[in-house]
Amino acid sequence: MSSRPDRGGMPLLDSLHVALELEIPSDVRYIERVVEVVTHQVSRLAYHPRQVTLNLPVALTEALSNAILRGNADVTQRRVRIRCDVNRERVILEVVDEGSGFDLLACMQDPTSPENLVREDGRGLFLMARLMDRVESFTNHGNVVRMTLHRHD
Repeated sequence: MSSRPDRGGMPLLDSLHVALELEIPSDVRYIERVVEVVTHQVSRLAYHPRQVTLNLPVALTEALSNAILRGNADVTQRRVRIRCDVNRERVILEVVDEGSGFDLLACMQDPTSPENLVREDGRGLFLMARLMDRVESFTNHGNVVRMTLHRHD
């Protein structure tokens, strides 16, 4: 097993793998804390600062917001589950709500196009797609949005 020092001088194992599972009430007040927990774990694996301070927090915030406000219709009795799988090569985030799901491609619109400039929706998915390497949606015991970000040094 190879290792190299991380930014704090501690050995960082190349085969290190972190898996998190969180469950929160469907309440936007939990978003900031969930983002902090996830980005902290990713930063421990010495991902590029832009990925830790921009890509992940913005995409995860949008996914959580959509799950709470749209998927769960802002019903606080519903739950949102977050799964995070991180290794030295990639981060996979899954946000699961209790909604019926949606067609990702049908909802994906370019908010910068003239016909969408005044629309109030559609920007979150657009940002997620721009900031992450892959975004997909499917139904599996709830509506799942899976986002993948590959390590970019």
